[in-house]
Amino acid sequence: MRAGKCGRGMRMLAWAVMGLLTGACASIGRPNGGPRDEEPPVFVRSNPAPGTLNFTGDHLEVVFNENIKLEDPANKVVVSPAQAQPPQIRANGRKISIELRDTLKPSTTYTIDFSDAVRDLNEGNILDGFAMDFSTGDHIDTLRISGMVFEARTLEPAQGMVVGVYSEPADTALTTLPLERVAKTNQSGQFTIRNLRPGRYRVYAIDDRNRDWHWDRSENIAFYPLEVSPTAETVEVSDTLRASDGADSVVVRSATHYLPDDLLLTWFNENYKAQYLRDNSRPEPRMVLLKFGATLDSMPSLRVLNGPRQGRMLEELSVIETRPERDSLVYWLRDTALVAQDSLLVEARYRRTDSLDNLVWQTDTLKLFNKVRRKKEKEKKKEEADTLPPPIPLLTIKNEGGSQQDLHKPVVFEITEPLGEVDSLGTRLEWTADSVWKPVKEWTLAPDTASVRKLVLSTRWQPGTRYRFTADSMAIRNIYGVYNADFQHEFTTRQPEDYGNIFFTFSDASLVPDSMDIVVELLDASDRPQAQAAVSGGKARFSYVTPGTYYARAYIDRDRDGEWDTGNVADSILPEDVFYLPKKLNLRKNWDIEMDWSLFDTPVDLQKPYEIKRNKPKNSERDARRSDDDDEEEEDVYNDQGGWGNGSQYNNRHRGGFGTGGLQETRPY
Repeated sequence: MRAGKCGRGMRMLAWAVMGLLTGACASIGRPNGGPRDEEPPVFVRSNPAPGTLNFTGDHLEVVFNENIKLEDPANKVVVSPAQAQPPQIRANGRKISIELRDTLKPSTTYTIDFSDAVRDLNEGNILDGFAMDFSTGDHIDTLRISGMVFEARTLEPAQGMVVGVYSEPADTALTTLPLERVAKTNQSGQFTIRNLRPGRYRVYAIDDRNRDWHWDRSENIAFYPLEVSPTAETVEVSDTLRASDGADSVVVRSATHYLPDDLLLTWFNENYKAQYLRDNSRPEPRMVLLKFGATLDSMPSLRVLNGPRQGRMLEELSVIETRPERDSLVYWLRDTALVAQDSLLVEARYRRTDSLDNLVWQTDTLKLFNKVRRKKEKEKKKEEADTLPPPIPLLTIKNEGGSQQDLHKPVVFEITEPLGEVDSLGTRLEWTADSVWKPVKEWTLAPDTASVRKLVLSTRWQPGTRYRFTADSMAIRNIYGVYNADFQHEFTTRQPEDYGNIFFTFSDASLVPDSMDIVVELLDASDRPQAQAAVSGGKARFSYVTPGTYYARAYIDRDRDGEWDTGNVADSILPEDVFYLPKKLNLRKNWDIEMDWSLFDTPVDLQKPYEIKRNKPKNSERDARRSDDDDEEEEDVYNDQGGWGNGSQYNNRHRGGFGTGGLQETRPY
């Protein structure tokens, strides 16, 4: 605990924790340019007083040294232990009034945690970490647990997340019982759970969307993998006091240091969705569309119940297309008898989630009506005067790229319906020099293995060369016997100097076990992956990179599947560790960037570059306005980020990384 920054040298009370104090805008009403108000409000008194015992009331009042306001008290202010009926909290002038609307438990220490909700009225300077406590018994519990919460995938500070503890084994308590003591993270993701009794606790963070103070499987969650036993120790701290004449003096006093104060939790979502058949339709005569509530883990079975194909399996009479989200299936009906049926009855057997969250097989009868055909018949009757023959249907071919072709990518063509056959004699690829088209000797045109409606054109592209792909009439056919008209696509390949290369060398790659991979993602200015590469021999390379501004993120691929994996609470599996390169990469044409990267050296709260951080902490409303208008300079490194206020530095060992420091590793690597 350190002394408050007021001229009188008044010390902060034991139940109030002051946050970092940073600059704020000039005070209103200073036309002659006086000093800017940069101080947050200062606690003066409260009723009941801090640490009151045997409290029996339901009203509390807190007074500050200046007019204050509360930001979003319904979400930022919490009472611990949590109450079923939230308190009513009002700010008026220098006072905060609190009305407790739930019955208080006997012999219990209560905490009212304001997080970063308290601000001065004019400048919005934030009093961070302010809290008050009282007891309904004759004893105050005093221990604390502190730490930070980040989003596991993006290392964004978790703002306004509920953090709490269970003293009992939490296998069932987590989903049925409210957290025993709670706090909320501030705008930097920091939290302090106060007034704990001695004991062993499990620590969790949840976003608690329905405010029932326990976790539901669809909610975001973080957990610390080990039990935590809070302790306290007496330490000596130095305070600097300033006299009225401006002279400084240093005093040494005893203070209480509460441990642990450096827990790191990374929240994730299990991506749990109940499995069920949420929609079925027949948007076109030749198409049956099934939409499910979650990603499919097994294919459904569909049997025709009416018409000439009664008893046949629909999958035998169709081409099945899986949509990219992997929760939808399209059955392209190949059989003309099925297509002609206005009403199609299908027995669908699929997996769904039951009331116990188990996947079980269910059988339903689906009625699929050809609404398009009925609509067209009505329109035809209205247009009987039109005697022109219907147009001959033609296959539509669309290229996904433009007129500029990357040297390291194929050309992809898409058609509207599943591909049937390609006549290789009716397709050709040519290149031109001096206006003379010449055939390319080695090239391929093949169906895309990931889509039934795409063709992939590949060859070894020559730089800066103009190409022409031609598909003669009737060279490409879909499964319904519809052919293409004459089709041509001309394009020019880029030059090697149009690209740059980025090379990463990992000095601490040896700390990652051989059974795991390090995967690097190249990110754009919106924090979205543009490419990824696995680390081999401590190095990762990105070639043919379009010039621009990039960032980099890495993750430890535990199962070596090439994808970042989330966590699982029931199996105590944490999400795969993520690291950001704390630098911005400005890549120019025909330029190489060689970057050394040490995953475990930079504290977690300092890793993510400020420019791509969404949750930017503000110490005042003026900071927030300035941030909105701030245009960062083009720098390779951003290093003006402050760590946590008390000097603790989070590194990956705190979350169970591979370091060999004094902190206990928590990951089972």
